[in-house]
Amino acid sequence: MTNYKKLQHSEWECKYHVIFIPKYRRKVLYGTLRQDLGEIFHRLARQKESEIEEGHLMPDHVHMLISIPPKYAVAQVVGYIKGKSAIHIARQYSERRRNFVGHHFWARGYFVSTVGRDEQVIRRYIQNQEHEDQQQDQLTFG
Repeated sequence: MTNYKKLQHSEWECKYHVIFIPKYRRKVLYGTLRQDLGEIFHRLARQKESEIEEGHLMPDHVHMLISIPPKYAVAQVVGYIKGKSAIHIARQYSERRRNFVGHHFWARGYFVSTVGRDEQVIRRYIQNQEHEDQQQDQLTFG
């Protein structure tokens, strides 16, 4: 039996597999930034009553399995997470202290797929993505 979540007038289970990349697909998601972003993403999702159930930060892209209530559009939540995290990155890592608007850390757009009965497959894919990429790189260079 699935654990449905409840709002005042509805029960729901809306999960999405979301992928987005830094601008120009730069490999900048490592080190301190990588450790910091996971916590930031979780906090921003909670502010939109959403929950990141699985996530993995690759050097050049982000995977997440996110549960979003039906009262929010996926675009609204993903846009919020990308926008606010870009501002945080600008303030913390680019040493821009003023209220900085317009800094584009993330590329425009994102990939999203609904997660239905294949949730376990998506979870395994996100958890093993780094290992799969390393194997693919070895085959390419070999």
